[in-house]
Amino acid sequence: MPRRADAFIQGGYYHAYNRGANHNLIFFDEGDFLRCLGLIKQNAQRYQITIIAYGLLPNHYHFLLRQDGNLPVSKFIGVTFNSYVQSLNLRLERSGTLFEGRFKHRRVKDEVYLLNLCRYIHANPVLHGISDDPAMWEYSNYLEWVGQREGTLYDQAFVSRHFDTPAAYEHYVLEYLCERQLPRPLAEYLRGLDSD
Repeated sequence: MPRRADAFIQGGYYHAYNRGANHNLIFFDEGDFLRCLGLIKQNAQRYQITIIAYGLLPNHYHFLLRQDGNLPVSKFIGVTFNSYVQSLNLRLERSGTLFEGRFKHRRVKDEVYLLNLCRYIHANPVLHGISDDPAMWEYSNYLEWVGQREGTLYDQAFVSRHFDTPAAYEHYVLEYLCERQLPRPLAEYLRGLDSD
């Protein structure tokens, strides 16, 4: 495949996402989630990527990332998920594509959009009927955001800058889950993800 012509800039925030081919699973058991999280942790540091929000679901993933160095977000995603697919194929003795195609992404410039995207990512397990409460889904960094788990795959300074307390963010997410309303441009964008 030819190289991506996308421009990724230092300091930019990016929503990156992908799903399994034909909406099939990309994570088959708890070990798969944990292996992937290990790769994310390792490569985020290596490629100078800050994880703002993430959610790994059985058949898709979402990330909100900040590119802190000169290496593009695409390099981080490519290396991470190529390694993940290779280990999965070896373990399951499978071959062929796992993902629908290359990951998709969008640069996020607007602050309101940025925060709404965080809560959408953290609410995703509830929206997809996988969990009744975002705090019950272990494979996102929601628990770090609301102070219920210590982890390294989130940016404490980012969270503190936007929310006075963990309870304030928890309220922000639960408010969305109760009302299911996001700002119109973001809602239209997210609806587009489902139709891709």
